[in-house]
Amino acid sequence: MTDLFRDTALGQLIRWVSGKKVLLYPEEKPDFQCPNCYSHPDTSTDAPASRVSSHASRPRTPASAHARDEPLPDIETALEGRTPSEDELTLEKTHTDMIEHVGSGQSELSRIVSRPNFSSVKSHDDLERTFSQAALEKGPSRPIAPSKLDDGTILVDWYTTDDPANPQNWSAWKKGFVSFQICVYTMAVYMASAIYTPSIPGVVQRFGVSETAASLGLALYVLAYGIGPLLFSPISEIPVVGRNPPYIATFCLFVVLSVPTALVDNFAGLLVLRFLMGFFGSPCLATGGASMQDMFNILKLPYMLCFWVSAATCGPALGPVIAGFSVAAENWRWSLWEILWLSGPIFILLFVALPETSTPNILLRRARRLRKLTGDSRLKSQSEIDQGNTKVHDVVIDSLWKPLQIAALDPAIAFADFYTSLVYAIYYSFFEVFPLVFPVMYNFNLGEQGLAFLSITVSVSLAVMAYFVYLYWWVEPEIKAKGLQAPEKRLVPALYAAFFLPVGLFMFGWTARPSVHWIAPIIGITIYSFGVFIVFQCVFIYIPLSYLPYAASLFAGNDFLRSALAAGAVLFSRPMYINLGVGAGVSLLAGLTCVCVGGIFALYIFGAKLRAKSRFALS
Repeated sequence: MTDLFRDTALGQLIRWVSGKKVLLYPEEKPDFQCPNCYSHPDTSTDAPASRVSSHASRPRTPASAHARDEPLPDIETALEGRTPSEDELTLEKTHTDMIEHVGSGQSELSRIVSRPNFSSVKSHDDLERTFSQAALEKGPSRPIAPSKLDDGTILVDWYTTDDPANPQNWSAWKKGFVSFQICVYTMAVYMASAIYTPSIPGVVQRFGVSETAASLGLALYVLAYGIGPLLFSPISEIPVVGRNPPYIATFCLFVVLSVPTALVDNFAGLLVLRFLMGFFGSPCLATGGASMQDMFNILKLPYMLCFWVSAATCGPALGPVIAGFSVAAENWRWSLWEILWLSGPIFILLFVALPETSTPNILLRRARRLRKLTGDSRLKSQSEIDQGNTKVHDVVIDSLWKPLQIAALDPAIAFADFYTSLVYAIYYSFFEVFPLVFPVMYNFNLGEQGLAFLSITVSVSLAVMAYFVYLYWWVEPEIKAKGLQAPEKRLVPALYAAFFLPVGLFMFGWTARPSVHWIAPIIGITIYSFGVFIVFQCVFIYIPLSYLPYAASLFAGNDFLRSALAAGAVLFSRPMYINLGVGAGVSLLAGLTCVCVGGIFALYIFGAKLRAKSRFALS
């Protein structure tokens, strides 16, 4: 518990105020026994400068071992005395091949199995080895020898394969607690977008603007949290910064801005403040998944990403539920105050209890402590070296230009961006079409209209359970038995789920009439949302498996495009539904999703050929 608190924002503040006399790290304690490979590196046998995973499920040899020259420990020892099965021997051979491959200098893999260095994984063979390595059972704790570079630099690493400082080795409760904080943080920011929706009639009345103009309060917020990741995502990847400072600093501003937003008495000021709130709320939307990746093995990561994505999906749906009854009972400002009441306690929780998860940042700070302890300036973390070689120009290119370049030149990414942006825009169009359906056709009041959004929460819950079954009973056994295989294999659930989108939309559009019970359009929305969740999961796994070196840039670019189109949908959907009618307007959007069904099948069938011709995809 002390370790968790020490690495939180409050813990680091207390350390700074006390002059680092409390909440000490192991290297700062008088009884710390510095590993001989750091205190007397010149007396230790050099370790190779390869980058094999240090916390792998199958431990490395002792400090004196060379990856190519010294044999690996006996497989039966690594598996704690058990006679290895055929599958385990196959995985052991894969692991051995990986070390030989890395040691020969053909390629380098990150020490962190769950988050391979995007620039180092050059082929699907590299990625296959990483997944195979993650499938091995964790062996007994072993010391880890630091690598030495040609210029004498000693790369600071984890001390042992079960080093408690490594987020991968945290206990289940600690990982779960940190993941919970990331999820509620994400949900709060997304909830703050649509919680404004029940206040739109009050904004229209108070400021004398049109309903389309009043909807800008939602549209600008959505646009802003799409712009934010282009800045905050690269910042959180800077080793000296890490995850926590962007989280804490920006969310503090988010909470502070919620006060003038609820008090502002001019329309322009309201819009500016809503935009700023969306912008400063965006870091968790950009790097929440990366925080999960810091902690979880790549075989277990999809489960946690499901929880995180479900929090992001349910957030906008829960906003109108919370605000619908309160705005009707009080006034239109009530929903804006609810953002403060929701986000304030969450900020306090994050400030007090959210530790740093970024491996580059943790190792960088360890390297500094070891240099101070030993006086040896050669001790550096890999992240320090990488940071020194990083230029602002490269960061700008990766975050702004690279996503647009790949989308323009690679048809697979162009389709993925278009499809995800379309379904996301349709999702946000619900906040404009629901007021035209449930209050008008079924006499729902403002609170009851908000309850209609609970259908999205129900569908997401069902989708999470279905996807968990797929992961546990199909994906994991298949990877362990046959390896990772082609990225297109991960699109199989989307081939079925893609049909749910047009079916759900057509059902909603043509049953939304007074002569049909209100449960029918609700079921249509549930079917649509179920399909959206599964499709998103598949597409967002396909992208990093196919375009790993550019995955971070592609996700930031995809987030911006999705948010931009969703912001536009908030503005154009209401006039479209009024002019065309609900049935025809929804059918137009459903028709576009029908075309995208063909796109998913084309991506599955021709994806390998497209990747072979792409200069951005893994070879």
